[in-house]
Amino acid sequence: MPVCSFKDKTPVVGEGTWIAPTAHVIGDVRIGRDCWIGFGATIRADFGTIIIGDGCAVEEGVVMHGPGITRLGNAVILGHLAMVHASTVQDCALIGMQSLVTDGSVVEEWAIVSEKSLVRKKQVVPAGKIYAGAPAAEVGEVTQRHRDLLALGQKAYRDLAAQYSASYREIG
Repeated sequence: MPVCSFKDKTPVVGEGTWIAPTAHVIGDVRIGRDCWIGFGATIRADFGTIIIGDGCAVEEGVVMHGPGITRLGNAVILGHLAMVHASTVQDCALIGMQSLVTDGSVVEEWAIVSEKSLVRKKQVVPAGKIYAGAPAAEVGEVTQRHRDLLALGQKAYRDLAAQYSASYREIG
């Protein structure tokens, strides 16, 4: 597991969290319980702090970095190749594949940022809204159907972290 100290800062990883062997978790990082950190993810806190809540999914190729504090609430899903830089993503939000969430921005709880979207510097994505595009703009409301699908995805990644912890073995 590539968890690395930097400048006397050592990542803290919660119980039940699984980190892929090709991910990198560096410096002042705090990861909660039952998280999935996918292959090729980079969580680099070399001149800032990164805090990831419980039950988060940081999928393959995600980059998290930035000065100050970069924060994920609980049960957040970051899609493949997303970037979260010096910003906050609150509980139960979804950041779609290849999206960028940039400095000082906030994605509030139960919001969805569609794939390939750009949340601009200091932009706020309100709770329960769906944003898409570059720059991201409101395109809809999160419905109960969206919440149910997000809850299924959140559970699937918590389960996957447990399954990988129990049975993943490199064989070559």
